[in-house]
Amino acid sequence: MDTTYKVTGKHLGYNVKRLREILGVKQEDLAERMQLSQQSVSKLENKDDLDDETLEKVANALNIPADTIKKFTDEGAIHFISNTFADNSSASYNNFTINNPIERIVQLYDDKAKLYEEKVALYERMLKSEQEKVSLLEELLRNKSNTESKEA
Repeated sequence: MDTTYKVTGKHLGYNVKRLREILGVKQEDLAERMQLSQQSVSKLENKDDLDDETLEKVANALNIPADTIKKFTDEGAIHFISNTFADNSSASYNNFTINNPIERIVQLYDDKAKLYEEKVALYERMLKSEQEKVSLLEELLRNKSNTESKEA
């Protein structure tokens, strides 16, 4: 079965950014390949539309066809991943070198999930620390009140 995803509002700069991230290329690296500044690449990634010449330069720098940038959708990438890695036989693991862009997407999602879990644990520790501080302050206030009432 061949699934087609329709590109509704094209935002070529966003597509460049997503594909660059999927391929594991930093803005600085892309800028160097295109002989631009990192700021220029950042501006390029924020544009809705790119002229054909710029699109070709980006495509060559990322070593992908220009049509891939034009037709890229997150939904299409997710669909491809879910159908390709359904049985986990080709899934990547942390100690593996990832060369396949699709495996890179899977790795990025795994990394984001781990970061989320780490943030939740950090927030829980911070909350516990704040609760302990409040308890100590309440105890100090009670002790001060008791001392003042005994003196009076």
